[in-house]
Amino acid sequence: MPLQKNISGELTQEVLEAGDGGSVSSISLVNTHASAKCTVDMYIEKKLTGKFYLAKAVTLPIGVTLVLDAVKFNSGENGFSLFIKLTKSASETPTVDVIIN
Repeated sequence: MPLQKNISGELTQEVLEAGDGGSVSSISLVNTHASAKCTVDMYIEKKLTGKFYLAKAVTLPIGVTLVLDAVKFNSGENGFSLFIKLTKSASETPTVDVIIN
C-alpha cells in the first residue's frame, strides 16, 4: 500500500482517509522547499476515539527527511485517518513530500 503525496500550504490536509488503505508501518516526510524550513504537525484521528499526534511542532530544515519507522495503525474500514499540517517559517509556502508504507 505505498502512497506518495506532495503537499503544500498551511491548511491541515487529510493525507490518508480511513477506508483508503490497510496497515501503516512507516511514514517519511521531506522538506522540498528550496529556501525555507517548515514546522510539521502530524496526527491520526478516528471518530469517537480521538486524535493522537505522531509529530507535534517538529521543525524540518531545508532538504531534511523525517522518518517514522515504528508507526503502527490501521487505516482500513473503521480505522484511522492521517492528517498533516505545515506551518511556514518565513513568507514562502511550505512544501513537503510524503511517503506512506
